[in-house]
Amino acid sequence: MRLNPKFQIIWSVVKSIPKGCIATYGDVARLAGFPRNARFVGTALKAAPSELNIPWHRVINSQGKISFPSGSDKFQLQKRLLQEEGVSFVSAVVNLNDYRWKTSLDEDLWRM
Repeated sequence: MRLNPKFQIIWSVVKSIPKGCIATYGDVARLAGFPRNARFVGTALKAAPSELNIPWHRVINSQGKISFPSGSDKFQLQKRLLQEEGVSFVSAVVNLNDYRWKTSLDEDLWRM
């Protein structure tokens, strides 16, 4: 199976998110070189083969929320995985100031 090269770039960025940190879909899109393409990040994550072990759970929306419907199995799984990495929730919201992945300029330039 031939993989979309843009997907591979997004997967690489997501694999770089450290444990205990989160990034928004928009953050990942920007770091991958696809600004204003946050929805494409979701498409790429959905298409990721499970054997690549992409830490998809570290990507949330720009409001600090999990994008799956509240209470769904996938919502519960993502929340549990993040909590196991030390990410805290208040009313199903992650404080972006506390947990957002802060990349350095060097890291950003390396991805270009």
